[in-house]
This record gives sequence, C-alpha cells and structure tokens, in this order.
Amino acid sequence: MSTELHPNIESINISKEEIEAIVARMGKQISADYANKNPLVIAVLRGAFIFTADLVRAITIPCSVDFMAVSSYGDGVKSSGVVRIVKDLDTKIEGRHVIIAEDILDSGLTLSYLIDLLGARKPASIAVAAFAVKDVPGKVPAIKPAYVGTHVPNEFIVGYGLDFAERYRNLPYVGILKPEVYS
Repeated sequence: MSTELHPNIESINISKEEIEAIVARMGKQISADYANKNPLVIAVLRGAFIFTADLVRAITIPCSVDFMAVSSYGDGVKSSGVVRIVKDLDTKIEGRHVIIAEDILDSGLTLSYLIDLLGARKPASIAVAAFAVKDVPGKVPAIKPAYVGTHVPNEFIVGYGLDFAERYRNLPYVGILKPEVYS
C-alpha cells in the first residue's frame, strides 16, 4: 500500500517515517534499560502486532516475544469496559522481565486489568511500551507507560495496526478517520 491518502482518512497524523523514528527510539531505550535481562515482549493482539514486530527488530539485546489477545471494544468506537481474554500466553512469565507492547493507550482500563493478571504470575517486572497515548481532555490514563512512542489527539485514528471494525490496520501511517465513516 502506498503512502497515498486513503479516501476514508481525513489527514495523516503520524507518517511512516515518523513511525520508524519513534520505534527506533523506543527500541534503543528498551535495549539500554534491559541489557542482560532477556525481556519477554508481549504483543497485545490484534492492534499491537505490527508495532511489536517493528519494536522487537529495533531491540538490539536478546528478547523473546509472545502474544495475548484481549477484547474490550467489539466493533464499537468506545471501550465497553469489559475485558475478555481471547488468547492467553504460551510462555511462563514467573521471574521474567515483561514488557507489554500496546498500540494505543486511552483509558488504560484494559492495560490495568492485564497488569494485575500478569502480576499474579510473579514476573520479575512488568513495564508497558505504548506506541501512542491518546490525549483526552480532562482524563488521565489509569496507568503510566514506562515507554511512550508519541501522543495523539482525541480523534478516531487508524493505521499501523489500529483499526475500525477490523479495517485500516494495514495503512503504513496513522491517520484520522473521517467521522462519516464511523458515525
């Protein structure tokens, strides 16, 4: 797919080149912070799979990856507040340094639930690497990620793994979806 603007996208919020620079910076910082620790990077599916693939390639130290799928949105545009585990980890995390890779952090409710769930499994540490944090006026996310790629406006954004009704994940940029598409 080219970087040409998709007809349902109002504007590009984060270009492909900006994404690459963000992920490189995050990978460099994680590599420094976790030297000699062999962290386990957990991709929160489905949205974070593209970010996680890029992030683990940007991490220069030994690391492992596993996947966890949760659902809190359905096909809607706002979180339902109910978190369901759709796919659990295959890796035992007791004693491991865990980094949860998340595509976007808005309320933080899903991540709070995951941190509590994974914390009960006694990892050495848990950190969150969020590609994007949504800036919602008057609201502070329930958790503070250790690694933040960028901040995005309180708009409906898609691309780079972010979707609307399972569409637009494959866009090579993050763009603002036209309101008439989701309203």
